[in-house]
Amino acid sequence: MTRYDVYGLGNALLDVECEVAPEVLVELGIDKGVMTLLDEASQNKILDRLGNSVTKRSCGGSGANTIVAVSQFGGKAFYSCKVAKDEPGSYYLKDLVESGVDTNLKLHPPEPGITGKCLVFVTPDADRTMNTFLGISSGLSEVELVPDAIANSAYTYIEGYLVTGESSKQAAIKAREIAVNAGQKVALTLSDQNMAKFFRQGLLEMIGSGVDLLFTNDSEAFEMAGTQDLAEAIEYLKTISKSFALTLGAKGSLIFDGKTLIEIAPFPVKAIDTVGAGDMYAGGVLYGITNGMDWATAGRLGSLASARLVRVPGARMATVDLQSLLKEVKNS
Repeated sequence: MTRYDVYGLGNALLDVECEVAPEVLVELGIDKGVMTLLDEASQNKILDRLGNSVTKRSCGGSGANTIVAVSQFGGKAFYSCKVAKDEPGSYYLKDLVESGVDTNLKLHPPEPGITGKCLVFVTPDADRTMNTFLGISSGLSEVELVPDAIANSAYTYIEGYLVTGESSKQAAIKAREIAVNAGQKVALTLSDQNMAKFFRQGLLEMIGSGVDLLFTNDSEAFEMAGTQDLAEAIEYLKTISKSFALTLGAKGSLIFDGKTLIEIAPFPVKAIDTVGAGDMYAGGVLYGITNGMDWATAGRLGSLASARLVRVPGARMATVDLQSLLKEVKNS
């Protein structure tokens, strides 16, 4: 069995990026800056309204973005997800494989249905707003898990968005159990403030007695901890995770390695598109800690990668650019 650095589990969403003015979001009744779940009819109505605002497509979903980054840095990665037997599903698999990621989609023939899509609205202030129709991804279950791959991965990385469906939540819990029983580590990302706000109990079920590594931003941490005090939120995070990475936007990030709280300095940039910044940060940290870096260096890699990402459109960077960035961090 191939050994992997990171096994990811998350929603397979074909990212459809659109550049829009804030007034368009108001017109469409879309809450700015968060992820909102939609039905297919509502999503299609929005697409019709946007017309030629669509700029690009890529295999996405938060977890996929992180796993692709791990692979681009040079790590061995596996991703479990669910797509339909349609053109977007075929495009998704092709993009994932071309990114160097192994996947259950090679083992499980796709079923009839509709592949999920995420409309990513980028406004001139570089904010990202997401409207998601999960499609067949909402049926993700334990069937999509590959236990041997989990048992042979240093980390299993679980996307917090899976908390919105009962079968996907149970799949996340099962993946965690398989990893723990195999003596491997588990990482989880809280994914979005609305997940922490409306699905807090479900996230705690996924976390169980505690994960090895938790990824969160400050707003998500505040929701989980029930406080607006950063010090209190940090103490709370220590009760649900052995270590954590807490991003603070332009202020940089904090990494708790289990003993010490490490400050990771920001890399000041003028952002034009923040789509996938947190996912890229997680990809850098996960690659680093599974490939011999100490926590501080892994944090710098994640921070620099996310800073470079927000200077370009989309949730991805070219592999050659990430490899160059990796050399930069190793040589610093």
